[in-house]
Amino acid sequence: MTHPAVSVVATHGNSSARIATLLRTAILGGEYPPGTRIRQDDVAQRYGASRVPVREAFRTLEADGLVTLVANTGAWVSRLSLAECDELYRVRERIEPLLIRMSIPGLDEADAAELARLADAMEAAADADEFVRLDREFHDLTYRGAETLMLGDTVAQLWNRTQAYRRVYSRLFLRHAARAVHHEHHLLVHAIETGDADDAERVLLGHIRRTRLALAKHPEVFDGAGTASLQ
Repeated sequence: MTHPAVSVVATHGNSSARIATLLRTAILGGEYPPGTRIRQDDVAQRYGASRVPVREAFRTLEADGLVTLVANTGAWVSRLSLAECDELYRVRERIEPLLIRMSIPGLDEADAAELARLADAMEAAADADEFVRLDREFHDLTYRGAETLMLGDTVAQLWNRTQAYRRVYSRLFLRHAARAVHHEHHLLVHAIETGDADDAERVLLGHIRRTRLALAKHPEVFDGAGTASLQ
């Protein structure tokens, strides 16, 4: 027989995980732009939960790098300054090529075929939101073959923290630099198909650097007006 206290803990745990998943999807999807306050009571009412699982969900999202918790005020969607974003991208330039090198031996022909499909789908994307979703799916798959203790989680957190700014970059690049970015995706697919980890590292480093340098040319993305435009 399950003890009542255990049942309550399990219920809160399930509710917390559900709320964290829903909020994560909403934040990454652009529903809550950087700097937005997420009120505990509003979330509890929206998802029909008590405050306890909402607080636990906020802690999960803080660990993901998606929100910042401020005592007595609640959760705020994490936002970055231009300098912070530049540093995060420089870190990504160093560690993601390593992750893709570790991943390639664990990817098979089916993975390569799916990556090729995603690369084609990104070229046909109707808007930046669709492109960002497909782009995340594409790169997540390129890393799926790696067995890591912490590198994969670190990369996922860096992606979470820069997601909103990639959306803005995508709106810019779809007009100006689409050909180069799509070409790099196809080069990554070819490197994975041929098992060429050296080429994959080289292409990926340049791919990430391109975004960093493009964002540096648009500091307005990181001020108050810029974050409002992320919606």
